[in-house]
Amino acid sequence: QVQLVESGGGLVQPGGSLRLSCAASGIIFSIYHMGWYRQAPGKQRELVARITNGGRANYADSVKGRFTISRDDAKNTVYLQMNSLRPEDTAVYYCNAALGALDSWGQGTQVTVSS
Repeated sequence: QVQLVESGGGLVQPGGSLRLSCAASGIIFSIYHMGWYRQAPGKQRELVARITNGGRANYADSVKGRFTISRDDAKNTVYLQMNSLRPEDTAVYYCNAALGALDSWGQGTQVTVSS
């Protein structure tokens, strides 16, 4: 019923940029909080950025000033603009939709930052 489909991942050199997109269906998108998480090999999944249904954003310290989360409720889509990418940003990035106890995840998209 709930589907979150990420796109935009890939291979990029350090200092480069990528924009991830997550298209949602099966939810009333405008009332859900949306987020991006990532998981690197050997590490726990961590919050990268979150944007509330009211448009308020917060970020992990490691990405502040480099990443920007945004949403377009008319398109049922949340974005993650990633600039000044570093090798330590390499991970599988997951889209999340949350409202109270409801929690849904996308399939993930690989981001690799390498020279």
